[in-house]
Amino acid sequence: RSEPAARPVRGAQKPRREQIEGTLKELEQRQKKAKRPPLSVRLGQAGLSWSKRQFIIISAAIGFVAMVIGFLAGGGILPALAFGFAGGFGIPRWLLKFLKKRREAKFLNGLPDAVDVITRGIKAGLPLLDSMKLIANEAPEPLRGEFRSMIETQTIGIPLGEACLKLYERIPVAEANFFGIVVSIQQRAGGNLSEALGNLSRVLRDRKKMKAKIKAMSQEAKSSAAIIGALPIIVMALVWFTSPAYIELLWTDSFGRV
Repeated sequence: RSEPAARPVRGAQKPRREQIEGTLKELEQRQKKAKRPPLSVRLGQAGLSWSKRQFIIISAAIGFVAMVIGFLAGGGILPALAFGFAGGFGIPRWLLKFLKKRREAKFLNGLPDAVDVITRGIKAGLPLLDSMKLIANEAPEPLRGEFRSMIETQTIGIPLGEACLKLYERIPVAEANFFGIVVSIQQRAGGNLSEALGNLSRVLRDRKKMKAKIKAMSQEAKSSAAIIGALPIIVMALVWFTSPAYIELLWTDSFGRV
């Protein structure tokens, strides 16, 4: 009597397992495509509302100003061109990378609390979408904007799991990918969502603690490296203030220049 009752359960588990494996393979393919996003996507990841044309115009303006400064400094045409190249291609992309990292740090700082709020809402009987609306209305930026974007994407007909997976395209961090995978698998294969999100919240907090420990342990070495690297500049400045004739040989004498 027990064997016929066990066969349907095994038969039900096999398609669910295959469905989860297919979902994970699809997510892996999406991640490979998202490794080199275009410029418009990187602007969105940095939290900027600029268009691609605006970014190119601003980069060209910065490059032109840098070239003029290099030329007026008396360095000649070649150093001026080098200044213009660094200003047009280096500074805007460095700023874009800096804004992207700062936005990701703010997102990671508030994501565990947001997942806890969603988990408590689901345990209280609220649907997942209504629990996410709490984050979209009350959480600080960039969490508020990202969850609002997921809700707006879902309202135009895209499934909620697919909308959550797009979070990784705007915030390319592993934690955002974890959240999208958990919701997508639950929407496709079913399961206890509150338990899965509770486990995800613990994982996010453990990762946050581990990053803080690594940062604290490496701070001593970074401080030592900064002090050692600044010593030549500090010594040169002290020598310049105390006996400038001694250090002027570095740029007045031919051997000193070498």
